[in-house]
Amino acid sequence: MEPEKLKKQKPHVVCIPLPAQGHINPMMQVAKLLHSRGFFVTFVNTHFTHNRLLRSQDLDSLNSLEGFRFETISDGLPPSDGEAMQDLQAICESTREKCAVPFRDLITKLNSSSDEPLVTSIVSDGTMTFTLKIAEELGIPEIVFWPAGACGFMAFVHFRELIRRGLAPLKDESCISLDTTIDWIPGMPEIRLKDLPSFIRTTDPSEFFLNFLAEEAQNTLKASAIIFNTYDDLEYDILQAIRLLVPHIYTIGPLSMMCRRLPDNLLKSAKSSMWREDTECLKWLDHYANGSVIYVNFGSTTVVTAQQLLELAWGLANTNHPFLWVIRPDLVSGDHASLTQDLMDEIEGRSMIASWCPQEEVLSHPSIGVFLTHSGWNSTLESISCGVPMICWPFIGEQLTNCHYACDEWGVGMEIGNNIKREEIEVLVKEFMGGEKGKEMKKKAAKWKTSAEIATTEGGSSYTNLELLIHQLIQPRDI
Repeated sequence: MEPEKLKKQKPHVVCIPLPAQGHINPMMQVAKLLHSRGFFVTFVNTHFTHNRLLRSQDLDSLNSLEGFRFETISDGLPPSDGEAMQDLQAICESTREKCAVPFRDLITKLNSSSDEPLVTSIVSDGTMTFTLKIAEELGIPEIVFWPAGACGFMAFVHFRELIRRGLAPLKDESCISLDTTIDWIPGMPEIRLKDLPSFIRTTDPSEFFLNFLAEEAQNTLKASAIIFNTYDDLEYDILQAIRLLVPHIYTIGPLSMMCRRLPDNLLKSAKSSMWREDTECLKWLDHYANGSVIYVNFGSTTVVTAQQLLELAWGLANTNHPFLWVIRPDLVSGDHASLTQDLMDEIEGRSMIASWCPQEEVLSHPSIGVFLTHSGWNSTLESISCGVPMICWPFIGEQLTNCHYACDEWGVGMEIGNNIKREEIEVLVKEFMGGEKGKEMKKKAAKWKTSAEIATTEGGSSYTNLELLIHQLIQPRDI
């Protein structure tokens, strides 16, 4: 057969994440796994996010990689400061309303190219389900990738039922106790209202994320299949309940661990961070004993107040343990993140402040003893993959649900109270570093790490599910 005909037959998947850091990273990991199995991959960013990626990473070199291409479309938003992150609500509103036409035009362009295989499938983010209609119109099979945990997804699926039962939005701030137990969500027995995603904590029935995520989760259920960045042992009961709603689901996580097993090449080492990573922190960690360092990172979008920043900083300082803290320039709401001189004097010689870092490498470092996290799903799963217990300080969305599972179900975390106090930080860190509860959580974290390793090795659940996913993408009309 002629080379050009062979090329045309190569499976071509288009991956499109929500243009936000916590969604781009796991979608890139999915793309790496598929590319490693012979797929031609087109990865779709918005103009804004791709320009951010180009400023922080050398991604142009990937365009010379056989079978991998970046494409960009407009997000529909007006031009903004290249260094400031876009507002998440504005992104979700705009992509839903204004990205359909540019995305359809892109698929048409790809299919008319003589240099690339025809598009055979689409993998879209679970919050970009406008693509489902386009895929149907063009006759291209689509699978939805839900980048958060199955626990968060199941909660969003039941937002409409919470609304129907009068539990959301709240009638007033004191009408319904957040300690109220919800016992009717399949796979999530005895979960409290306060453990569900924070968007129910409103008195406004038109609250954007309450309605947007309820709709996107329901749309995701209409997909022919769903990919999850989790593994069967970790969320078994919830996944079994989801399988009753969508027969074809593929748990292929932890994605970071799956990607570690890929052969070394240019794509495997490629980063998808919109901030330039400070790798000096890894050399700094080398100077400390095993399990002695506190790692602090609140992800790409969380913001704190100046007072919260200082309480946390003094709490860390008072533990007398070394700590590595990622402080983004925009971490403090409405202000530049800065620490007082007396505090800097106090922590000199036993702390490192970075603006961003290679998190997976940090969590894998033997000196890390505990991770103080916002409980985003990527961070939670990476911590579990590395066997590191967590101090959880959730802020928004399903971070609250992830925190509940880490602390109450998996036994690898302890939660910080809403009103953070330096004394609380000091007590929690000391418990993790030397207390009996801390020792028990480290044992459980080690067990979950082992179970994740088993899931991602040949014969394991995630490894097997990736094989099944690939089969379905190669023969998508059989789904």
